[in-house]
Amino acid sequence: MPDWSSRLEELAAGAAVPGAVLGIWADGEQSITPYGVLNHATGVEVTAGSLFQVGSITKTWTATLIAQLVAEGKLSLDDAVVKVLPEAPVDGRITVRHLLTHQSGIDGDLFTDTGRGDDCVERYVALLGDADQLFEPGTAYSYCNAGFVLLGRLIEVLDNRSWDESLHARLIEPLGLTQTTTLPEQAILHRNALGHTADGVPVKTWNLPRSIGAAGLITQSAADLLTFAELHLDGYAEMRDPQVAVPGAAGGFEAVGQAWRLYDWSGRKLFGHDGTTVGQLAFLRIDPEARLAVCLLTNSANAPALFDQLVSEVFTHYVGAAVPLPPEPIEGVSAGEAHVGVYERASVRMEVVRRDDRLVLTSQATGDRLAFAEEPVVEYDLYPTTPADGNHFVTRSAPDQPWTTVTFTPTYLFNSGRVTPRSVPTDRT
Repeated sequence: MPDWSSRLEELAAGAAVPGAVLGIWADGEQSITPYGVLNHATGVEVTAGSLFQVGSITKTWTATLIAQLVAEGKLSLDDAVVKVLPEAPVDGRITVRHLLTHQSGIDGDLFTDTGRGDDCVERYVALLGDADQLFEPGTAYSYCNAGFVLLGRLIEVLDNRSWDESLHARLIEPLGLTQTTTLPEQAILHRNALGHTADGVPVKTWNLPRSIGAAGLITQSAADLLTFAELHLDGYAEMRDPQVAVPGAAGGFEAVGQAWRLYDWSGRKLFGHDGTTVGQLAFLRIDPEARLAVCLLTNSANAPALFDQLVSEVFTHYVGAAVPLPPEPIEGVSAGEAHVGVYERASVRMEVVRRDDRLVLTSQATGDRLAFAEEPVVEYDLYPTTPADGNHFVTRSAPDQPWTTVTFTPTYLFNSGRVTPRSVPTDRT
């Protein structure tokens, strides 16, 4: 058996990740390996029971609650959202399935803080009339946080209690989880991680608004997350049936089920999800055939490089498969002027300019996202990649981080799984 403690320490130090926990569940045997510090400012050490924010992995928990309601006959995946929420100011064609699979078309990165009360989700949903409809429901894929808040509100109405209370009653308590929280007054009773920027600076904001809880507010230990993964090894198989293909993704990510992301690693079919909050990144991958679940919880924006290397080694040891290599830059493709312009959606404004012989993308946080954006303006060089048609590019946040894809169409830019419509052409160079 490899010494995962030594590998985690070596690789995390090399990636400048202050703290992390590696969790492995292999056919009934669980191991939890901690590393580093929870907060550079305090020097408090990470322990096996330390809590990290798992961000959008929360979406798979919300989807599990929806699956329970469907099994109870209270809901159908093809029900229109407005059937249950007639007051919701959204397109009447949007179904529960559209929300689970990010096909609603709602401009989804809305981080509006609607307060700390139990009515915060209801108040958030009431504001969705101001959100743009990026495309016709069911015609495309674009990652949508707002859609999962809508699912959270469906759960509240059908369960007659807050999303947090349903989560506790339906999953946290039945699974016997003692290190899973959704609210800061619960989390403060535990040993918690704080996020860090790529430069290792502790962030100023600990967590996101309660209003988006159903989309990304669970904070928990690696052991509790693995217990949830085990639940999905033994049940809810319908949640990982492919629903929609995902174009231009990396890491073997090829399709979406009911919230679960579906991966192909050298022919092995995995499912899982990632999560990002303010300086905290979490990863979960599950191989149902091998009955293997692996999670990596971190408190650093540098985590992708650590994940690719460490989790590849873990999966190679157990099943002989690793994280697929991302696309890389290719030579001989000219970056023309066709994609120069401004692209905008909720919470972000992107501008593409031509500089010397390549395109440069500047991403600026806007709106409610400015409240917790540690780096509100970030610039990326774009490099042509395959297919060599002048529309496909890769970029990365730093030389030691993995490449990610950026794809252009005549009307929008697609990156981070999101459609960002083109708005205003520009002649700037």
